[in-house]
Amino acid sequence: MASSKEIRNQIKSVKNTQKITKAMEMVSVSKMRKAQDRMRQARPYAEKIRNITAHLATANPEYVHPFMQHRDAVKNAGIIMVTSDKGLCGGLNTNIFRAVTHKMQELHDKGVGIQATTIGSKGMGFMYRAGVKIVSQLIQTGDVPHIDKLVPVIKVQIDAFLKGEIDVIYLAYTRFVNTMTQAPVVEQLLPLPEGHLGTAQEPVAQGDYSWDYLYEPSPRKVLDELMTRYLEALIYQSLAENMASEHSARVVAMKAASDNAKKIINELQLSYNKARQAAITQELSEIVGGAAAV
Repeated sequence: MASSKEIRNQIKSVKNTQKITKAMEMVSVSKMRKAQDRMRQARPYAEKIRNITAHLATANPEYVHPFMQHRDAVKNAGIIMVTSDKGLCGGLNTNIFRAVTHKMQELHDKGVGIQATTIGSKGMGFMYRAGVKIVSQLIQTGDVPHIDKLVPVIKVQIDAFLKGEIDVIYLAYTRFVNTMTQAPVVEQLLPLPEGHLGTAQEPVAQGDYSWDYLYEPSPRKVLDELMTRYLEALIYQSLAENMASEHSARVVAMKAASDNAKKIINELQLSYNKARQAAITQELSEIVGGAAAV
């Protein structure tokens, strides 16, 4: 059995760790509420522009935007992966890594080359370890997503798509469901998926709609502007979703860590009491033995 001094040191160490995890939990609770508010405010706009863009794709206008043109053969693919910059958020990053690994294995089996854009230091490290070519990256995004920081990063992949260097772009992020649940998502960003009417969770069959549009001033100008807003909205929404998921996962992880620390402290306190009682009993026995010898 460890000595009383060693157990006291262990208790002190665990209490210091508990203070840190409790403080991180409180900070994450504050950030989580703000991140969830931003995410919920951005969702209606992102879903609406997704629907409008998908409807235009089925309207067959006289001008077909390059983002709507599907390639006959997919030889190279781009992946835009959104992760956190910091750890201590449970299995948040691990789950999206697993989903992206599955997608990359699927593409590799088809002989498709892969290049990546990473948003978040954890995703950058993952892609480096996986040996994937990273064409652009963004780290230290802060607590508030800014579209002006995102656009130059994703523009590298978009330009490669327009030049024909890659044939498809996938977007990987963690979608916020609730405080206890976050779902990893890997969805096709470009070209616009056929029949993608509605959200990723509630798609609507393409044959259910028949749309006809009048364009002012011209289909080219309308679609060019709309597609720009479409990409910006989806990338911004993915980062907002990931931030809300990150803080929610960290709250749960830090609460679990604080509860485990409390349990360990109770067990160590019990061991300390036993060791202290054993030491007292031994001292009494020595005193009684010495008195009897005299």
